[in-house]
Amino acid sequence: MKKEELREIYKQKRIDLTEHEVASFQENIYQQIYNLDTSSVKNVHLFLSMRKFNEIDTQPIINFFRKKHIKIVVSRCNFKDDTLSHFYLEEDTVLELNKFGVPEPINAVEVDEKELDLIFVPLLISDELNYRVGYGKGYYDRFLSKCTDQAQFIGVNFFKPIYQIEDSNEFDIPLHQVIYPK
Repeated sequence: MKKEELREIYKQKRIDLTEHEVASFQENIYQQIYNLDTSSVKNVHLFLSMRKFNEIDTQPIINFFRKKHIKIVVSRCNFKDDTLSHFYLEEDTVLELNKFGVPEPINAVEVDEKELDLIFVPLLISDELNYRVGYGKGYYDRFLSKCTDQAQFIGVNFFKPIYQIEDSNEFDIPLHQVIYPK
């Protein structure tokens, strides 16, 4: 299937998940993340969840990394050029919703992409080659293309990868790993 069709199908599948399914899937995903070797990670980038789209709650992941004294980085959308800027998320960072309903920092210190060691990437579905379907604006592909070769990209999803996304292209950045409920 092609991205647009997959986007519609998996947006709906995620919205249709019950509270019990979401809680169970999240706990499974959290345990996999907690078991990752993060001994060399200094800065981890996380997305802040969009509740209206039933995205995984990233707050427990943030709390986990904070306890390990790993710095948390989150993004802010630049709507003029469809890029992301990145900022440290401290305990006192003020967040506000952007026009898409994404929580963003408004009083934080900016961080260059080259400083990021581990990036958790939101997605709707991925394939067995670790290509992903997101919301279709290309923000994350532009962001990931600026990271160092040593940075690790991990997708987080409620659904098992499909065989293939038919219309992946040269601008799509594959993930190093996808974590989903096993």
